Amino acid sequence: MTDTPLKRGLPPLHPGALLREDILPSLGISVSSFASHLRVSRQMLHRILSEEAPVTPAMALRLGKLCGNGPELWLNLQARYDLDRYGRELAKELDEIPTLNAA
Repeated sequence: MTDTPLKRGLPPLHPGALLREDILPSLGISVSSFASHLRVSRQMLHRILSEEAPVTPAMALRLGKLCGNGPELWLNLQARYDLDRYGRELAKELDEIPTLNAA
C-alpha cells in the first residue's frame, strides 16, 4: 500500500475520543446531560465515547447542532478514522487488487 496522507503523522481520531477528552471536559457537562441535550440515550452516547460505535449521519447532525460546528466535522472525523482502520485491516488484500486504467 502506498503512503497516503492518512498514514502520515498521528493516526486519525475517533470522534468519540474528541468528545470524551476535549469537548465534554471543556463544557463541564456530564455524559447524561450531554445525551439529554442530544435527545439520545446515555448508553448510545457512551458507546460512541468508548469508541464502540461510529458517529452516524443522524448523530453527526445532532452533534453539529449541539456543538455549533455542523455535521461535516463529525462525519469527516469518522470517515478518516474508518478509512485508516480498514486500510490497515485490509492492507494485504488491497495489495492484491489491481488498479485498472482506462485506455
